[in-house]
Parts: sequence; C-alpha cells; structure tokens
Amino acid sequence: MDITRINPSPRWSDATIFNGIAHFVEVADDVMGDIESQIAQVFAQAEASLLTVNSDKSRLLSVTIYLTDFTNLAVFNQAWEQWLPDSCAPSRACVKAELADENLLLEIAFVAAAAETR
Repeated sequence: MDITRINPSPRWSDATIFNGIAHFVEVADDVMGDIESQIAQVFAQAEASLLTVNSDKSRLLSVTIYLTDFTNLAVFNQAWEQWLPDSCAPSRACVKAELADENLLLEIAFVAAAAETR
C-alpha cells in the first residue's frame, strides 16, 4: 500500500495517509491570539485538513492535545464539546507541553478515517 503525503516539505507534510488513515497536526497561524482564538483557528484548520482527505469531524479516531497551560483545559474542553458532533468523540490524550513557539498555547495531532484525497 502506498503512503500519500499532502504538501510534503523537508520537515513535515500537511497530512499523511496510509491504509485509509490520515494523520495531521494543527497549530494556530496567528500565535498572538488568546486561547479561544487559537482553539478556533486549530479547529478551522482541522476541518480544512479533514476535507482535504475526504473526511470530517465524525470520522476522527484519535487526538493528542498539547496544552502549554492546564488552566486553559476547561476552556478547551468546552470548545471541544461544542465542536464535535454528538456521539463522535474520538479517543484522546491531553498533555501539558512546552511547544516549539513560546506563543503557541496548543497543538493537536489528529488521526482520522480517510478516503481518496481530493
């Protein structure tokens, strides 16, 4: 089976698909925003990435959420629950982490069931 890499660069691909499973990571483009702004950006980017791999939020299998400050966890959880369709929560891990850019407040690694790329 082939591995499909979407927009590969020397350091990463926007998404990688193997055997019908897509992997991708999202961070906020505007890192000067507050946690709510960064969450909204990451969710919007995730929806675009899911569309690229012919998937959607209901097909998420697993996520790993990296937060720099657990005082933001309640805000994140509220946004997360509003963003996901009913009864479609994937398995998830949430980790306190130091991220590559000190202004990033979160990063999410997604795994989703996918189909052919568009």
